[in-house]
Amino acid sequence: MNSVSKTLFIPLYGKSQVSRKGIILSDPAAEEIWKAESFPVHGKLRSKWLAYNMAMRARVFDDWTEAMLRAKNDALVLHIGCGLDSRCLRVKAPYINWIDADFPEVLSLRKKYYEESAVYHMMAVDASKAEQIERLPDSETAVVLLEGISMYLTNGQMIRLFQALERKYSHLHILVDAYTEFGAKASKYKNPVNEVGVTELYGMDDVQSLLHDTKIRLKGEHSFTPKHLVNELQPSERAFFRVIFSEKLYRKICRLYELETVS
Repeated sequence: MNSVSKTLFIPLYGKSQVSRKGIILSDPAAEEIWKAESFPVHGKLRSKWLAYNMAMRARVFDDWTEAMLRAKNDALVLHIGCGLDSRCLRVKAPYINWIDADFPEVLSLRKKYYEESAVYHMMAVDASKAEQIERLPDSETAVVLLEGISMYLTNGQMIRLFQALERKYSHLHILVDAYTEFGAKASKYKNPVNEVGVTELYGMDDVQSLLHDTKIRLKGEHSFTPKHLVNELQPSERAFFRVIFSEKLYRKICRLYELETVS
Protein backbone atom coordinates (compact mmCIF):
# COMPACT_ATOMS: atom_id res chain seq x y z
CA MET A 1 0.00 0.00 0.00
CA ASN A 2 1.11 3.56 -0.65
CA SER A 3 1.11 6.18 2.11
CA VAL A 4 -2.33 7.54 1.18
CA SER A 5 -3.84 4.05 1.27
CA LYS A 6 -2.37 3.45 4.72
CA THR A 7 -4.33 6.38 6.10
CA LEU A 8 -7.38 4.09 6.13
CA PHE A 9 -6.05 2.60 9.37
CA ILE A 10 -6.45 5.94 11.19
CA PRO A 11 -10.28 6.08 11.12
CA LEU A 12 -10.43 2.29 11.45
CA TYR A 13 -8.52 2.48 14.74
CA GLY A 14 -10.67 5.33 16.00
CA LYS A 15 -13.95 3.62 15.17
CA SER A 16 -12.81 0.33 16.69
CA GLN A 17 -11.81 1.98 19.96
CA VAL A 18 -15.00 4.01 20.27
CA SER A 19 -17.18 1.05 19.32
CA ARG A 20 -15.59 -0.97 22.12
CA LYS A 21 -16.70 1.73 24.57
CA GLY A 22 -20.28 1.49 23.35
CA ILE A 23 -20.62 5.17 22.47
CA ILE A 24 -21.16 7.28 19.32
CA LEU A 25 -20.77 4.43 16.82
CA SER A 26 -21.52 0.73 16.90
CA ASP A 27 -18.97 -0.88 14.60
CA PRO A 28 -18.26 -4.58 15.29
CA ALA A 29 -16.60 -4.89 11.87
CA ALA A 30 -14.03 -2.22 12.75
CA GLU A 31 -13.29 -4.00 16.01
CA GLU A 32 -12.82 -7.32 14.22
CA ILE A 33 -10.67 -5.94 11.40
CA TRP A 34 -8.49 -3.87 13.71
CA LYS A 35 -7.81 -6.90 15.90
CA ALA A 36 -6.94 -9.01 12.85
CA GLU A 37 -4.74 -6.46 11.06
CA SER A 38 -2.79 -5.18 14.09
CA PHE A 39 -1.48 -2.15 12.21
CA PRO A 40 1.13 -0.38 14.38
CA VAL A 41 -0.05 2.93 15.85
CA HIS A 42 2.23 5.55 17.29
CA GLY A 43 2.09 9.11 18.55
CA LYS A 44 -1.02 11.08 17.62
CA LEU A 45 -2.68 7.98 16.14
CA ARG A 46 -3.26 6.66 19.66
CA SER A 47 -5.10 9.79 20.84
CA LYS A 48 -8.54 9.03 22.26
CA TRP A 49 -9.59 12.54 21.21
CA LEU A 50 -8.75 11.73 17.60
CA ALA A 51 -10.67 8.45 17.96
CA TYR A 52 -13.74 10.33 19.18
CA ASN A 53 -13.41 12.79 16.32
CA MET A 54 -13.08 10.06 13.68
CA ALA A 55 -16.09 8.21 15.08
CA MET A 56 -18.22 11.36 15.15
CA ARG A 57 -17.35 12.20 11.56
CA ALA A 58 -18.31 8.67 10.51
CA ARG A 59 -21.57 8.86 12.45
CA VAL A 60 -22.51 12.17 10.77
CA PHE A 61 -21.87 10.56 7.37
CA ASP A 62 -23.90 7.50 8.45
CA ASP A 63 -26.88 9.54 9.61
CA TRP A 64 -26.85 11.67 6.46
CA THR A 65 -26.68 8.56 4.24
CA GLU A 66 -29.54 7.01 6.18
CA ALA A 67 -31.66 10.13 5.69
CA MET A 68 -30.84 10.30 1.97
CA LEU A 69 -31.82 6.68 1.41
CA ARG A 70 -35.08 7.16 3.29
CA ALA A 71 -35.89 10.03 0.93
CA LYS A 72 -34.32 8.59 -2.25
CA ASN A 73 -34.80 4.84 -2.01
CA ASP A 74 -33.95 4.30 -5.67
CA ALA A 75 -30.56 6.02 -5.42
CA LEU A 76 -27.18 4.47 -6.05
CA VAL A 77 -24.88 4.88 -3.04
CA LEU A 78 -21.31 5.59 -4.04
CA HIS A 79 -18.65 5.66 -1.31
CA ILE A 80 -15.38 6.77 -2.93
CA GLY A 81 -12.33 6.11 -0.76
CA CYS A 82 -14.17 3.55 1.37
CA GLY A 83 -11.04 2.01 2.91
CA LEU A 84 -12.13 -0.66 5.38
CA ASP A 85 -15.19 1.26 6.52
CA SER A 86 -18.35 -0.71 7.30
CA ARG A 87 -20.93 1.97 6.50
CA CYS A 88 -22.64 -0.48 4.14
CA LEU A 89 -23.43 -2.51 7.29
CA ARG A 90 -24.02 0.32 9.75
CA VAL A 91 -26.65 2.06 7.61
CA LYS A 92 -29.93 0.24 8.12
CA ALA A 93 -32.06 1.89 5.44
CA PRO A 94 -32.58 -0.46 2.48
CA TYR A 95 -30.73 0.26 -0.75
CA ILE A 96 -30.82 -1.17 -4.26
CA ASN A 97 -27.19 -0.61 -5.22
CA TRP A 98 -24.21 0.32 -3.05
CA ILE A 99 -20.72 0.70 -4.51
CA ASP A 100 -17.66 0.89 -2.24
CA ALA A 101 -14.75 2.22 -4.30
CA ASP A 102 -11.04 2.56 -3.60
CA PHE A 103 -7.59 1.67 -4.90
CA PRO A 104 -7.17 -1.96 -6.07
CA GLU A 105 -4.73 -2.77 -3.25
CA VAL A 106 -7.22 -1.47 -0.69
CA LEU A 107 -10.04 -3.56 -2.16
CA SER A 108 -7.78 -6.62 -2.12
CA LEU A 109 -7.55 -6.24 1.66
CA ARG A 110 -11.19 -5.24 2.00
CA LYS A 111 -12.38 -8.41 0.29
CA LYS A 112 -10.96 -10.43 3.19
CA TYR A 113 -13.71 -8.99 5.38
CA TYR A 114 -16.63 -8.02 3.12
CA GLU A 115 -18.63 -10.06 0.62
CA GLU A 116 -20.37 -8.72 -2.45
CA SER A 117 -24.07 -9.38 -2.99
CA ALA A 118 -26.83 -8.57 -5.45
CA VAL A 119 -27.00 -5.02 -4.04
CA TYR A 120 -23.47 -4.47 -2.74
CA HIS A 121 -20.32 -4.30 -4.87
CA MET A 122 -16.70 -3.15 -4.65
CA MET A 123 -15.02 -1.39 -7.57
CA ALA A 124 -11.50 -0.07 -8.13
CA VAL A 125 -11.60 3.71 -8.60
CA ASP A 126 -8.80 6.25 -8.26
CA ALA A 127 -10.51 9.55 -7.40
CA SER A 128 -7.60 11.49 -8.89
CA LYS A 129 -8.48 10.01 -12.30
CA ALA A 130 -11.92 11.40 -13.01
CA GLU A 131 -12.31 9.42 -16.23
CA GLN A 132 -12.74 6.28 -14.09
CA ILE A 133 -16.13 7.58 -12.89
CA GLU A 134 -17.57 6.59 -16.27
CA ARG A 135 -17.07 2.89 -15.51
CA LEU A 136 -19.41 3.08 -12.49
CA PRO A 137 -23.01 1.79 -12.74
CA ASP A 138 -25.65 4.01 -14.24
CA SER A 139 -28.36 5.56 -12.09
CA GLU A 140 -30.64 8.56 -12.28
CA THR A 141 -29.78 9.54 -8.70
CA ALA A 142 -26.55 9.02 -6.77
CA VAL A 143 -25.76 9.59 -3.11
CA VAL A 144 -22.00 10.20 -3.05
CA LEU A 145 -19.83 9.96 0.06
CA LEU A 146 -16.42 11.64 -0.09
CA GLU A 147 -15.15 11.11 3.43
CA GLY A 148 -11.52 11.79 4.17
CA ILE A 149 -10.27 11.97 0.57
CA SER A 150 -10.48 15.57 -0.64
CA MET A 151 -7.32 16.53 1.27
CA TYR A 152 -5.31 14.15 -0.94
CA LEU A 153 -6.60 15.71 -4.17
CA THR A 154 -5.61 19.01 -5.72
CA ASN A 155 -8.31 21.57 -6.46
CA GLY A 156 -7.95 20.72 -10.14
CA GLN A 157 -8.55 17.03 -9.42
CA MET A 158 -11.59 17.89 -7.29
CA ILE A 159 -13.02 20.03 -10.10
CA ARG A 160 -12.63 17.19 -12.58
CA LEU A 161 -14.16 14.72 -10.11
CA PHE A 162 -17.23 16.90 -9.60
CA GLN A 163 -17.58 17.41 -13.35
CA ALA A 164 -17.31 13.67 -14.01
CA LEU A 165 -19.94 12.89 -11.37
CA GLU A 166 -22.29 15.48 -12.83
CA ARG A 167 -21.89 14.03 -16.33
CA LYS A 168 -22.58 10.54 -15.03
CA TYR A 169 -25.59 11.20 -12.77
CA SER A 170 -28.55 13.50 -13.35
CA HIS A 171 -29.31 13.98 -9.66
CA LEU A 172 -26.47 14.14 -7.16
CA HIS A 173 -26.41 14.38 -3.38
CA ILE A 174 -22.85 14.69 -2.10
CA LEU A 175 -21.34 14.91 1.37
CA VAL A 176 -17.66 15.88 1.39
CA ASP A 177 -15.30 16.92 4.17
CA ALA A 178 -12.39 19.19 3.33
CA TYR A 179 -9.53 21.07 4.88
CA THR A 180 -9.47 24.80 4.44
CA GLU A 181 -6.27 26.11 2.86
CA PHE A 182 -5.16 27.21 6.32
CA GLY A 183 -6.01 23.77 7.71
CA ALA A 184 -4.02 22.01 5.00
CA LYS A 185 -0.96 24.18 5.63
CA ALA A 186 -1.23 23.85 9.41
CA SER A 187 -1.70 20.08 9.16
CA LYS A 188 1.09 19.40 6.70
CA TYR A 189 3.62 18.43 9.37
CA LYS A 190 1.40 18.17 12.45
CA ASN A 191 -1.17 15.65 11.42
CA PRO A 192 -1.68 11.96 12.28
CA VAL A 193 -1.37 11.10 8.57
CA ASN A 194 2.31 12.02 8.85
CA GLU A 195 2.71 8.85 10.90
CA VAL A 196 2.06 6.79 7.75
CA GLY A 197 4.19 8.95 5.45
CA VAL A 198 1.75 11.52 4.04
CA THR A 199 3.14 15.07 3.92
CA GLU A 200 1.25 16.63 0.97
CA LEU A 201 -2.25 17.82 1.82
CA TYR A 202 -4.64 20.15 0.01
CA GLY A 203 -7.40 22.50 1.13
CA MET A 204 -10.22 24.51 -0.36
CA ASP A 205 -11.58 27.84 0.89
CA ASP A 206 -14.40 28.26 -1.60
CA VAL A 207 -16.03 24.98 -2.54
CA GLN A 208 -18.43 26.75 -4.89
CA SER A 209 -15.50 27.84 -7.05
CA LEU A 210 -14.78 24.16 -7.68
CA LEU A 211 -18.29 23.57 -8.99
CA HIS A 212 -18.13 25.83 -12.02
CA ASP A 213 -19.42 24.41 -15.28
CA THR A 214 -21.66 22.02 -13.34
CA LYS A 215 -25.17 22.15 -11.94
CA ILE A 216 -23.85 21.13 -8.52
CA ARG A 217 -24.37 23.71 -5.80
CA LEU A 218 -23.62 24.08 -2.10
CA LYS A 219 -26.73 23.18 -0.10
CA GLY A 220 -25.23 23.78 3.34
CA GLU A 221 -22.71 22.75 5.96
CA HIS A 222 -22.83 20.13 8.70
CA SER A 223 -21.09 19.95 12.06
CA PHE A 224 -18.41 17.31 12.61
CA THR A 225 -19.17 17.35 16.33
CA PRO A 226 -22.93 17.68 16.89
CA LYS A 227 -23.94 18.26 20.47
CA HIS A 228 -25.89 15.02 20.83
CA LEU A 229 -22.75 13.00 19.97
CA VAL A 230 -20.44 15.05 22.18
CA ASN A 231 -22.89 14.39 25.01
CA GLU A 232 -22.19 10.66 24.68
CA LEU A 233 -18.71 11.24 26.10
CA GLN A 234 -18.05 10.97 29.82
CA PRO A 235 -18.85 14.26 31.60
CA SER A 236 -15.19 14.61 32.55
CA GLU A 237 -14.19 14.42 28.85
CA ARG A 238 -16.80 16.69 27.30
CA ALA A 239 -15.34 20.03 28.38
CA PHE A 240 -11.85 19.26 27.04
CA PHE A 241 -13.23 17.82 23.80
CA ARG A 242 -15.30 20.96 23.26
CA VAL A 243 -12.15 23.06 23.67
CA ILE A 244 -9.94 21.15 21.22
CA PHE A 245 -12.75 20.61 18.72
CA SER A 246 -14.70 23.83 19.26
CA GLU A 247 -16.99 24.64 16.34
CA LYS A 248 -15.44 28.07 15.79
CA LEU A 249 -11.86 26.78 15.74
CA TYR A 250 -12.70 23.59 13.83
CA ARG A 251 -14.33 25.53 10.96
CA LYS A 252 -11.04 27.37 10.40
CA ILE A 253 -9.41 24.00 9.74
CA CYS A 254 -12.09 21.68 8.33
CA ARG A 255 -15.51 21.97 6.73
CA LEU A 256 -18.23 19.46 5.97
CA TYR A 257 -20.20 20.38 2.85
CA GLU A 258 -23.48 19.04 1.50
CA LEU A 259 -23.81 19.51 -2.25
CA GLU A 260 -26.59 18.74 -4.71
CA THR A 261 -27.48 19.25 -8.34
CA VAL A 262 -30.04 21.90 -9.18
CA SER A 263 -32.20 22.26 -12.29
